[in-house]
Formats: sequence, C-alpha cells, structure tokens
Amino acid sequence: MRIGIQASYSGGFRQTAAEIRDLESAGLDLAMVAEVYTFDAVSQLGYLAAVTERVELMSGIFPIYSRTPALTAMTAAGLDFVSDGRFTLGLGASGPQVIEGWHGVPYDAPLQRTREVVEICRQVWRRERLVHDGPKYRVPLPAEQGTGLGKPLKLINTPVRDRIPVLLAAIGPKNVELAAEIAEAWEPIFFVPEKAGSVWGEALAAGRAKRDPSLGELQVVTGVPVAIGEDAGSLLDRVRPSLALYIGGMGARGKNFYNDLARRYGYEDEARTVQDLYLEGRKDEAAAAVPDELVQATSLIGPESHVAERVAAFREAGVGTLMLQPLDDSAEGRLRTVETMRRIADA
Repeated sequence: MRIGIQASYSGGFRQTAAEIRDLESAGLDLAMVAEVYTFDAVSQLGYLAAVTERVELMSGIFPIYSRTPALTAMTAAGLDFVSDGRFTLGLGASGPQVIEGWHGVPYDAPLQRTREVVEICRQVWRRERLVHDGPKYRVPLPAEQGTGLGKPLKLINTPVRDRIPVLLAAIGPKNVELAAEIAEAWEPIFFVPEKAGSVWGEALAAGRAKRDPSLGELQVVTGVPVAIGEDAGSLLDRVRPSLALYIGGMGARGKNFYNDLARRYGYEDEARTVQDLYLEGRKDEAAAAVPDELVQATSLIGPESHVAERVAAFREAGVGTLMLQPLDDSAEGRLRTVETMRRIADA
C-alpha cells in the first residue's frame, strides 16, 4: 500500500514544498498537486521536482479541456524530464461549472475527448509524427479549418519515458469503464470499500475486458481524511462540510456527479436532502445531514487499531494508493500522521 498527500493550494508554497520534502523522508510515496481555478499545478510540480528526490509527483487533475492534447503531452513530458521520471499525468473531465464558467469552452463529449487526449499524448511521447483524425481533434488541422499550412511534427526532445503513466479521475459508470480500459491508474472519490464492488464492479469489469495487457494491472488511488488517536473520533464532523460541498453544491440539480454517486451508494433520500439544504444556502444543516455511515466509511479516523482495520478493507477492495488528507493542522501533526500511516501500510 502506497501513501500520498495532496499539496495545499493555500498559504506559502515554499513552506508546503519543504514539508513535502520532510514527509518524503518519513516514507511518503506520492505528492499530488491539484489544478482547480487557482494557480496552475505545473509550476508547483516543477518546483517540487527540484526539491524532492524520491517521491512520485502527480497532477490531480489536469482538466482535459484546458490544454490542447499536444500541450498536455508536452507538459507531462516536461514534468517527467525535470523529475527524472517521477511524474504521473492525472487527467479528468472536471464539470461544466468550471469548464464553461472559468475556461469558457463547451463541456462536450468528455468520454470521447478523454480517449483522444490519451491517444495523442502517447503518440507524442513515442515521438511519432503527430497525425490524429478523431471526432473531436484533428491534427494537423485540415485546410478547411485553418490555413492549410499545418504539417505533422514530432516532439523535438526524447522523453525520459515513452509511456508516462496516466491516471483518470472518474466516478460515473462510463468514465470508470474508460479508465479501466485505457489508463494505468484510476482515481475514484469518496471510496467506500464495502460498496465499491456493487457501485463500480460492472464498469471496471467491462473496461478491463478491453484493456491492453501492456498497461499492466489497473492501479487504484483514492483520497481519505485521516486522524489517528484514541480521541480522534471527535474529528469526524470535520469531514462533513467537504462531503456536503460535493454532494450538495458541486453542480446543479440533475447535474451533480457526486450527488449521483451518493445515490448509487444507497443514500437516495439523504443525497436529495443534502443538496436541497446546500442549494438553499443552509450549509451547516447540509453538513449535518450527511449520513454518519458515509462519513465513517470514507475516512480513516479513530484509534490506530481501527485505522489499520480500515486500511486492510481498502486494500482488500483493490486500493493500492491512499492519498492522505490529514486533519491535523500542524506540520508536526501531519508528519506524525504520515509516519504512523507508513507503519500501518507496511504491516
């Protein structure tokens, strides 16, 4: 079991980078940098590449709409270059609120676009002359869509690796099926080990049936809030606001992927209630309405023995990497959390 952490995108980044370097020494395997509507993740990942030695780096996630496929491939190859082959390209579709509201481009055909972006990236990394004629991307651009002067090019430099690992963040059945078919790794959110099979098993099986054996076994990466200690149970309520934000506020009625996931977990009425309260601006009530069982199942909070049992459940459900979200607000506390999780994961 590998353990990772997501870099904070608030506060001073040099301090964050120094902390990740300390966590690397404590046994951290992976550091992820998010890219939402704040500073870009690329500059921070490059900085981390310079100050770390062993820890793997991952974008978490690059939206497929915000860069051309070739630029995505160039960026991944560049980050793999400066990190000496330690980069994983995390991709995802994001959602229409961000893609259309921030990037100003249509949120269309996420499955087809994801497939083509990955195909183009791998072609670029192999240093083939880039020729792609798909439903969403045509490279070079044909004369009727441009000047007619475009010509097939290949990446000038030779990448460190001709196959940089790709992780797809996905929770919908079709997206998960695609991840299981074409990606080296898959990142679900709010993973409940005991219900993962019933919610995602069919989609994973369908994707794996079409999977290229050269990709190897699909790696599963998921984030978990963590607090370890005899009195840590009191921190469970700190997880509720985040769950409420996603289930209730990430999207509109009828277009909220996280609300749909909660319903597929069996919390149909609760998901509706959380969304109603959140969209009415009653955020505290929405947080209180998040089911206790969901809070506990998606977290690693409690005495070390309890956390060890839950880690075993995640492992049994196929998770190979836990992205820790420590609830301790101090650098010293986060270091202790990583050290303890390293011990538990290695047991």
